[in-house]
Amino acid sequence: MLRNALSQLRGARRSRVPEQGGGGRVTLALPPALSASLGCDAVGVPARYGFRLMSHLPRAGCVFADADRWWWIVPAGSDLDLDWPEQVAYAPGAFVPSVRPRLIHTPDSRTPYTPPIPLFLMVCQVTGVTPSWAPAGQQRAVPAT
Repeated sequence: MLRNALSQLRGARRSRVPEQGGGGRVTLALPPALSASLGCDAVGVPARYGFRLMSHLPRAGCVFADADRWWWIVPAGSDLDLDWPEQVAYAPGAFVPSVRPRLIHTPDSRTPYTPPIPLFLMVCQVTGVTPSWAPAGQQRAVPAT
């Protein structure tokens, strides 16, 4: 799986995703064969964590990458009651601040999603943040130190 992602990242031709509005933002386009019945959001993590996350997640859905971030497709609303770390960019509607993200991983199943809870826990682990289930701005049950 990692070897495939690496080869696609290095050798694949850049696919042009049409820009949706100004400011270098695009909507990540899923392969047409996949069913996104739950809607789509995207979780962007710094690229330096991408391979580590991919190798430790029990299941990865569609993953897009550019030079700065890897974008994981999750069901819409996966930010509810989760306090994603500051290094993470959460993009409702998979409308991301990027110009040319490329699809580097497609799942074996017909669903494009990475399960958000394992992704959240792994992202917290690699970024060194204590997981918090309270929305941002509210008091945390476990303070990050």
